[in-house]
Amino acid sequence: MTACLYSLRNNKKVLLLEKETIGGQIAESPKVENYPTKKSISGAELADEVFDQISELGAEFEIEDVKKIEKQGNIFVLTTDYNTYESKSVIVATGAKHRHLGLENEENYIGKGVYYCAICDGPFFKGEEVTLIGDANSALQYALLLAGYCKKVKIRTLFNRFFGEKSLIIAVKSTPNIEIMHEVKAIEFKGKDSLESIVFERPDKTTFEEKTKAVFIAIGQVPENKIFSSLVELDKSGYIIANESCETKCEGLFVAGDCRTKDVRQVTTAISDGAVAATKACKYVSTLED
Repeated sequence: MTACLYSLRNNKKVLLLEKETIGGQIAESPKVENYPTKKSISGAELADEVFDQISELGAEFEIEDVKKIEKQGNIFVLTTDYNTYESKSVIVATGAKHRHLGLENEENYIGKGVYYCAICDGPFFKGEEVTLIGDANSALQYALLLAGYCKKVKIRTLFNRFFGEKSLIIAVKSTPNIEIMHEVKAIEFKGKDSLESIVFERPDKTTFEEKTKAVFIAIGQVPENKIFSSLVELDKSGYIIANESCETKCEGLFVAGDCRTKDVRQVTTAISDGAVAATKACKYVSTLED
């Protein structure tokens, strides 16, 4: 939506194609308190505010799923589940989805004890004991972050060891308020209106129940970029390879936000990408018009 905003202010005609709902991951966040000028706002409210802004400026909007994209000369042809569109430039901002555990009632507790971003939601549990599920770099980084303000961080991993960088593993193991338990599998979330406990299973199939107000799940993210693979390069995890100007190897196709290769994936960095990608796209379109 930030890409739309900057493109519209550059007097370009813009169509926003959204597969599901506006806002992406941020729309699922019950509270956003790391966004400048907003002391506290829900992710859905923040998304609605930006959508109202671009709508007033004339953005066209359709809820359609892009199934195919081709470049014919200097024109991109996008085929959705309903229509076909032509454009001089395309900005891909498909984001990434947090990988879920896949438990039966997991979705019911999202924002009510189940979280996927410690940076976003961890501060709400200052002084509390929390659980963290994961074993790679993101999980280790989250554990150290949470340990800075939580009473205790209980790391639970599926395998018998960590798979992150050695320096992070050493740091986690040497942090006194981090408790580590390997080879346990979460099989059930329990709670009435919010999460109250997690049932874990050991390798011998015995189980135990652990009380917790919050669990942070850090088992990776999944981008959805396969339909662009004929035009751009993807890294081994499926993220679109682009430079800091949000340019891909395909002239006229830009990428913004969590779907591209980058170190920090936050709402503010996504917005920054949107502004950069749109500015570059507008300049590119201007060269075609000249």
